[in-house]
Amino acid sequence: MGEDLKHRVRVPVGPEAARWATRGRCRRVLLVVHNVTAATRLLDVLPLFRDDLRVQVLATCTGSSPFQAGVAELLASTGVPVLPWEQALSTPADLAISASFGGQLADLKGKLTVLSHGVGYNKTLTAPDTGHRTPDTVFGLGPEWILTAGGTPIADAMVFSHPEQIDRLAKSCPEALPTAVLAGDPCFDRILAARHHRDRYRRALGVHPGQRLVLLNSTWNPTSLFGDAGPEDVLPLLLPRLTSELPADEYRVAAVLHPNIWHGHGPGQIRLWLDRARRAGLALVDPLEGWRQALIAADVVLGDFGSVSYYAAACGTPVLLGADDPEALGTESPVAAFVRSAPRLDPYRALPPQLDRLLAEHRPLDGPAELTSSAPGQSAALLRGLFYGIIGIPEPAAPAVLDPLPLPPYEPPLRTAPLRVLTRTGTDGTITVRRFAEPRYEPDDAEGEGHLAVHEDTLDPGVLESADVVLRYGEADDPRFGSPRQWAAEVLDRYRSASLAAYVTGPRECEVLHRGGLRCRLTSDTPGDPAVHASALLARLHTDPGPGPAATAPAPTTLTVVTGTHLARVRVTVDREGGPEGTGHAARPGR
Repeated sequence: MGEDLKHRVRVPVGPEAARWATRGRCRRVLLVVHNVTAATRLLDVLPLFRDDLRVQVLATCTGSSPFQAGVAELLASTGVPVLPWEQALSTPADLAISASFGGQLADLKGKLTVLSHGVGYNKTLTAPDTGHRTPDTVFGLGPEWILTAGGTPIADAMVFSHPEQIDRLAKSCPEALPTAVLAGDPCFDRILAARHHRDRYRRALGVHPGQRLVLLNSTWNPTSLFGDAGPEDVLPLLLPRLTSELPADEYRVAAVLHPNIWHGHGPGQIRLWLDRARRAGLALVDPLEGWRQALIAADVVLGDFGSVSYYAAACGTPVLLGADDPEALGTESPVAAFVRSAPRLDPYRALPPQLDRLLAEHRPLDGPAELTSSAPGQSAALLRGLFYGIIGIPEPAAPAVLDPLPLPPYEPPLRTAPLRVLTRTGTDGTITVRRFAEPRYEPDDAEGEGHLAVHEDTLDPGVLESADVVLRYGEADDPRFGSPRQWAAEVLDRYRSASLAAYVTGPRECEVLHRGGLRCRLTSDTPGDPAVHASALLARLHTDPGPGPAATAPAPTTLTVVTGTHLARVRVTVDREGGPEGTGHAARPGR
């Protein structure tokens, strides 16, 4: 643990606390953290003590979980006093709340309530006393986890979200049955309460009209989708194809990874592993604050046997399983039943047809929606009633409510990987554009003329030497580039193969300079990536199929651009027509 967790706290608890504490008569609530994953569930319920001057919240960490990275920072961010574990064991508390088992929980000096840190209790785990995974003994339900050495329950109250979990508890550990309390799922309730903000969450991720959001999700486990110990290591096959097979303007791809992946391997390592995918447009979602919003926003989830995939199914979102491990789940658990019936990803087949079929044939499953919580929307009231009953004081008069999910920051995709662009002009002048990020082979059903569009900050600057379109995104008044006009002139002078430079200033506009001299502004009637409109303009201007320098057609006043199912009408505002004063001969795209 971090150094800040090793020093004893003197205020508001400790031998001299009465001398130094301003409010020393408060009841004490101790949050007992095992790892970041469990901590997030405690943070869900922390607001239930808001505005109560009678309660002092404290926190501690057992140190028993192998996943200790990130815990100290997360606890510090709560702003409540953090007790070293040894001090917590000796400090009386009116209520201790944990979201996991393990550590010396039975030695705490106060009544203990245990919440689930997932969607109920589903996974098997190596037993602490045997050192191996006990067949079909689910973590949090088996006696080796929830009873003391003397055979009494560790917790005074075990919170469950559905009666089926209590039924399984009765079979696996009847001694703990008197501690069972039915009180809903606060994590799921926060998801349900935020569903009406789906469009906002999609816009925050840069999902444009007509795009599908594909959410890659993995739990932690060697046999998970992100793991490498399953029958097949799917990830190396899947990652490059997610961004190279799925057209960039028809799909937005994001990833939600379990906190134990992040903090087990290190955030820096995760970013290194996913570097190419991120440069190709993959959004790496914050595993603490952003995953629920991304789940609400998703059109389809590529997942596994973890809680997030099950929550997706409970919300009615189509789920395609990329990994499963029956031995990792209790056979009678709802997640195991879901995994047995969910459609499977074939990592060797093309992705778009699999996604099309999944969406066309999807029918929401009854199990996840019914078994996630028997009291949807009621967990705040039920849990606060339980907590204050244990503390022994009346509840506050205000209604019990959980915090609403925050609106994530606006993070549109920034694709610096080279884009293979295919354009096709219809008889009515409509230009269909499909862009693929760094494909390893020519895309299926490739039709029309092709060219290469490359962001100026691409990883390999040598690629710019063969680019037909050079791109940049930024503010129009960014002094580092002088102006979009100045930047474009410099780019075309530097990269003689390029026919066009496009400076994107917002989700509807970009400034364009063609080597033939045309300078114009493209303005779309709908938000999207205006770089695609620059490619459409290039296709419109280059009309001469003969040899030699390409002829440049007159600048149009409007463009009709189709990407997937989306149609955009783009106004072309000409600042300067092409002519002898241009920047040189127009290079032919699609070499």
